[in-house]
Amino acid sequence: MKINFNKNNDGLVPAIIQDASTKNVLMLGYMNQEAYEKTLATKKVTFYSRSKQRLWTKGEESGNILKLVDIKNDCDQDALLISVNPVGPTCHTGSDTCWNEENKPSFGFLSELEEVIRDRKENQDNSTSYVASLFKKGINKVAQKVGEEAVEVVIEAKDDNEKLFLDESADLLFHYLILLQAKGYTLNNIVEVLKSRH
Repeated sequence: MKINFNKNNDGLVPAIIQDASTKNVLMLGYMNQEAYEKTLATKKVTFYSRSKQRLWTKGEESGNILKLVDIKNDCDQDALLISVNPVGPTCHTGSDTCWNEENKPSFGFLSELEEVIRDRKENQDNSTSYVASLFKKGINKVAQKVGEEAVEVVIEAKDDNEKLFLDESADLLFHYLILLQAKGYTLNNIVEVLKSRH
């Protein structure tokens, strides 16, 4: 990999640190050639500290290291995207990221939907929503709805109406998310099981 360490006349390139699993950006640091080579050799991310004016391996004092997974160079060859498995919080403040955000998995819109379902569950006594009404009826009713939707998906899969198949598939996934929360779980619990089987 060719990296242009001399583009800015200081021998440094920005290194964006990303969690290999959650894909969240954890921090930004800078590397010179020596830091890059040490990172490759030790598999622990090492930066050039502009304040300390020396190489600095993340976690050398705290133990909160960044285990190297992969390094990618950008199209101009002057910025790095480094995938890591973090050990402990990344920020010196104790936060998961240097933007004071929790480093948790996100499944895009499905995570937003999980939050809405969680809110309906926690506030079911004050809500007239469909989701709250299902939670009020109990686990048997929620499980029954998942079964009904699964059967409808199977029926539509045998026909050629794509819209009905997708609609029923969405209904099944929606009700499954409700069932997961009714049992005290989230999508991430299922992902962890699937990862363990991979």
